[in-house]
Parts: sequence; C-alpha cells; structure tokens
Amino acid sequence: MSEHHHTRAELFRSLHTPGSPLVLVNAWDAASARIVAAAGARAVATTSAGVAWSLGAPDGDVLGRDAAVDLVGRVAAAVSLPVTADIESGYGVTSAEVGVTTRAVLGAGAVGVNVEDARREAGPPLRDLPDQCARICAVRGAADAAGLSLYVNARIDTFLCGAGDVDETVARAAAYLAAGADGIFVPGVVDLVTIRALVQAVPAPLNVLAGPGAPAVGDLARLGVARVSLGSSVAEAAYAVARRAADEALGAGTYGALADTLDYGTLNALMR
Repeated sequence: MSEHHHTRAELFRSLHTPGSPLVLVNAWDAASARIVAAAGARAVATTSAGVAWSLGAPDGDVLGRDAAVDLVGRVAAAVSLPVTADIESGYGVTSAEVGVTTRAVLGAGAVGVNVEDARREAGPPLRDLPDQCARICAVRGAADAAGLSLYVNARIDTFLCGAGDVDETVARAAAYLAAGADGIFVPGVVDLVTIRALVQAVPAPLNVLAGPGAPAVGDLARLGVARVSLGSSVAEAAYAVARRAADEALGAGTYGALADTLDYGTLNALMR
C-alpha cells in the first residue's frame, strides 16, 4: 500500500465524528463520483445497487467480484478523496472468499468497506451471528495483513428486513464490533426516537440511511449520528429522469424531462 493510500485511510477514519456526521452521496461510476467530489464532499462512497444496475445486474450479491472491484478501482482513480466501497455480503460464500474480496478492494484503492448481514438465499433474513462475525473477522484480517487501517462499517439489516428491534440491533452491533468492525450502519430507521436509542446504545460511530422523509442532516447531527448515507436513492433519481424522458419522447414527443440537466460542457470538463 502506498503512503497516499495510508493517508486517505487515516483521513477517512477521522471523518466519523458523532454530532458532525460525514455525509456520503453515494456514487456508482466515475462521473457520479466526480460530480459528488466537485460538490464539496469529504469522501466518496459507492452504492452496490447503483453499481450493479449500471453493469447490467440486480442488486443483492449477484454481481461478480471482478466486476465490482473493477468499478471500485475506476471510482478511486477518478477522485482524490477517500473512497469506501459497498461490497454487499463480501462477494463470497465463505469467510475466506470475503477475505479475497477485501484484498482485491484494497488493491483497487478503497479505504473503507460496508459489509451487510442480510441473507439472499432461502431461510432467515439475516445471517447468524457466528457466520457474520467470521466474515467481518476475515475483512479485518485481510486489512491488517495489508497494513492498512481499513474502516469496516458493519451493516445491520434488522430494521430493513423486519428481522429485529433495537435490542437485537444492539446485540448484533456488539458482536460485530468485537469481530473487528469500526462503525455500525443501520438502514431502514428514520424516526428520531429509535435513532437516539441506537446512538446511546451502540459504542461506535452510527451510520444511518437518509432520503426523502428522513430527518435532515442537522437533526441527525444533534442526535449524535456520525455518518449519513444516501445509498441507492441518487442512482434511482438519475434513472427516474431517464424513464421520464423516454416516456415523454416516445409518448407526447416532447422533451420537458430534460429541461434541468447538467450540460455537456460541464460534465465533459469534470472528466478531463
């Protein structure tokens, strides 16, 4: 790992401050990453859903490791900011394979990863604790072996999957932190009472998923949230423009959906 890589890793870690949250407007390709960076972001995060859709696959551990890692490399090469990668469940059946993914993502330039505990196959919605802890241990072990202070954000899908309450989330958080996680990501929670309870009970930086209907960043900051992610919503909004433009052009034959866009020159200049 280069000195520059280590510097980015330490910077990214330092940005997780309760009460002064790191705001991540998740990108899915080099252009969206540069747009986010140009807007003044302090770091860039990928969205696994947006990445998968842009590469012709559905979200949910379907995209292959090589394609996912290649995209992370393109994003990391496109910006001078720290990049954290959403690696879904780790792109591997076993914890050893998750370690392989981690080494590849580090090699692509990432300084952080999200690892989720949702299961995609039949059975319980979440992985059992020993399995998920082993996967997080594999991520941490791969980073330690590489000598990089990788920020491991453990995503807990209790609320997103309807698979648990605050107590279950806190119990999983404790186990994941003991396994080597640095922060805890709980998507699917937008009410202030629950977020406050999680901030108070989880002894690590808390990451929440925000978007329409969620509390403003300032409100989340006052609760002590350390990280706010927009997730796949930005990619969804971009694709919604494509859908509206197609419906309008193929229907009424007009182009109103394209009235408020980034112009060609601006976008092209960002990619130089």
